[in-house]
Parts: sequence; structure tokens; C-alpha cells
Amino acid sequence: MPFWDTPWFTATPRMPERVLSAFKTALSGDAWRAEVQLNLSGAERHLDLAMRPVFGGGGRITAVLADAVDVTERRRNEDALRQAQKMEAVGQLTGGVAHDFNNLLTIIRSATDFLRRRDLPEERRGRYIDAISDTVDRAAKLTGQLLSFARRQPLAPRVFNVCTQVASVANLIRPLVGGRIQIDLEVESADQFAMADITQFETALVNLAVNARDAMNGEARLVIGVAAVDSIPGMRSHPQKEGDFIAVSVTDSGVGIASEYLDAIFEPFFTTKDVGKGTGLGLSQAFGFAKQTGGEIGVKSTLGAGATFTIYLPQAETGAEVESSAPPLASAATSGRGHRVLVVEDNTDVGGFSTELLQDLGYATDWVTSASAALDVLAKDEFAFDLVFSDVIMPGMNGVEMATIIRDRYPGLPVVLTSGYSHVLAENAHTGFELIQKPYSVELLSRTLRKAITDRRTESA
Repeated sequence: MPFWDTPWFTATPRMPERVLSAFKTALSGDAWRAEVQLNLSGAERHLDLAMRPVFGGGGRITAVLADAVDVTERRRNEDALRQAQKMEAVGQLTGGVAHDFNNLLTIIRSATDFLRRRDLPEERRGRYIDAISDTVDRAAKLTGQLLSFARRQPLAPRVFNVCTQVASVANLIRPLVGGRIQIDLEVESADQFAMADITQFETALVNLAVNARDAMNGEARLVIGVAAVDSIPGMRSHPQKEGDFIAVSVTDSGVGIASEYLDAIFEPFFTTKDVGKGTGLGLSQAFGFAKQTGGEIGVKSTLGAGATFTIYLPQAETGAEVESSAPPLASAATSGRGHRVLVVEDNTDVGGFSTELLQDLGYATDWVTSASAALDVLAKDEFAFDLVFSDVIMPGMNGVEMATIIRDRYPGLPVVLTSGYSHVLAENAHTGFELIQKPYSVELLSRTLRKAITDRRTESA
């Protein structure tokens, strides 16, 4: 019988057709090789299967030689090794997070304990309140870096001029790196555009600059380059990727990186710095940002001769609309008097606190604990509310799905979403809904809600 119709292959769906195709490839003069998974006597086996032509006199193909090596045990060992490495990384990550957050929680707990004292001087009370606020900001930054590394940070990609943004960041980091370090820009063209989250891009660039500063002692030179490239070189077992990209490189004249560390430097909490000199999250943030953006980050270094980190970003058409990265002007919390908000939150503690906060801002509120309940309330009277304020992660229908339905059914009703972590948002960056990332300030919440109500009324008019 034909080789491809033997019991070796007939027990595995579509395998005879695949082997026949490989046989024809060999008959055409080309060798074929692949790892295949076969069902043999009720057990799954992995085989490294190859077929290659045998040439006779005159260069004529006289036979096809097939051979297979059973690699099942090797595959099992590789899977076990990957699982062990994964658990080691999880353990390292968990330990690092617990250590940093316990430090932050210690500050918050101590400050709140002192604030309960009735005899606490007003000046000291203000200091403890500021300490709590500053610590919350640090905790939010820490979780943001972790989410970025895990590629779960909700991004707001937009087209921007990379050269302009790099020049702006260079001015920002000059006082950060110190006067003894010279910063030079090497830009091929004044106008080079990319599609990415500007805030995350700036954060990654600052992280690279800070690492470069720490690697240089005394007088040194830091070079930031921007260039258009037509491919991302192969790295970390990934093949070369063709396409239009913008390469942003940061080169220092520091001590360099030992070769044994090059594969580990992007892991969270990995650092070669002294205790207290760094969290080990700067490079992992840059790594996660580049990956989630559809790009890559690479490093080249020689011990004692400095290092070059290069971020590759997808290039955007210059004709696309370029958005400004200027942050909105800070404004005091505005009154919500005269407006009614439907709060959608499944967590009892958060839901109760959110409604009280909105009521203190002057809003009238109704609170439901699920997306389906919110849709039921709106179905009874779609004009009863001026805005829907909803969490993203909820049992059943999530906030993004609910907001999409509301947009279709009630085009004049704005929806503002909030979340601290959400793969749904990370994978749907262009949903078009306002997003407030937790933890948020009262001013930000008030300003965002008021803007959403005002903008939707303007569109309706």
C-alpha cells in the first residue's frame, strides 16, 4: 500500500494528505522536514519526520527516503522546563510585587493611624495626607509598569511625530541625567511618524535614559537616534520582521552589560543595581510597551564599551492626522448639579464609595450591580440619565460590551468606563469610550464626566 496510507498515519486526521504532499515535494527534488504529532495505538507521539529525494545516474530521482525520530520525551522535558521557568518567573514577580507593595502599604497604614489622633497638629495632618496621596501615585505607577510588561496596559495609540517627541523628552531628561552627561540627538529627518501610546513611549524613553545615566560615571555621552527602517532584525529566537518601522535608539558610553545578563535584563524586578537604586521594572516596561505596540526592543552591548537599546515602532503614514500629546489643563472639580448618573459596579464597597463620591460632586445617582440590570433600567426610561459610569470587569457582560450596546441603542447617552486592569481594554484600544484608569483623583473623575456630558450634547445639537 502507499506509504501515506499505512497505519502510521491513517489514525491521525488529515495526516495522510500531509504525508502525500510531502512525498510530492520530495519527488520534485526538494527535501521536506517537520515535527508531526501522530496517534499510535491510542497514544500521542511526536516525531521529527523527514523526506528527501534520492538521486541516481543522470540526476534522475530514483527513490524517496523517509525517516523519523521519536522526540516525544524531548518534548515532554522541554514542556516541563518551560513550566518550571514560568513558575520561577511568577515567584520572582510575586515576591517583588509583595515587597514593593508592602512598603507602600506601610506608609499608608501608618499615616491613617496618625490621622485618627484628635490631638494631631494641622501641619502634621497635612503632611500625612500628602504622604498618602504620593504613595498612591507610586503604587499606581508600579501597577502600570507591571501591566505594561504583561501587555495588559490599556493603551491610547495615536499618530505622532517621533522626532518632536524625542526632542521634548531629551529636554526633560537633561536635568535628570546631570550636567556632566552630554545628550546628543541624531535624527535622519525632522518628520518621522509612528503609531503608539505617547505617554508609554515617553515613559520607556525616560526609563532607558535613567538606566544609561546609572551606567555612566563622570563625564559621558548619551545619544538618542531616530531612523526609518524596513525591518526589525531577528532577536530572542524571533525571525526578522519585514515592514516599515521607526527605530529609536539610546546609546550610552557606560560600563556595558555582561553577556550572561543580556537574556534576563527585560525580566521584571531583575536589576544589577545596588539595593534601593532601582526596582528592576524600567526595562520590563519598555519591553512590554514595544511588544504591545506591535514593535520590538533590542539591545547590543560590549562589557566596558557601553550599550545601545533600540525600540522599533510601527511607522505611520505622514498624511494621517497627528494628535497633540499635551496633557489637559488641570482644573478644579466641577459641579454635577442637575445631572443624573447611572453607576454600574458589581463590587459593593467600590459601588457604594463611587455613588457617595458622585453625590458629593452634586450628581444624582442610581446604582446597579450588573450590565444586564443597567440595560433593563435604561429600557424603562432612556432619558432618565445624562451619563453611564461603569466598571469594565463584571460577571456576565463586561463594561465594553454594555457600552457598545448603549451606543447603538441610545446614541445620545455617553458612557465613561473605569478599570485598574483589563485585557478587554488592552485588546480593544479603539473602542471610542472615555476611560478613567484606577486609581483616579476626584478632579479627574469630575472633569471627565462633565466633558463626556458636554461633548455628547454638542454632538446631538
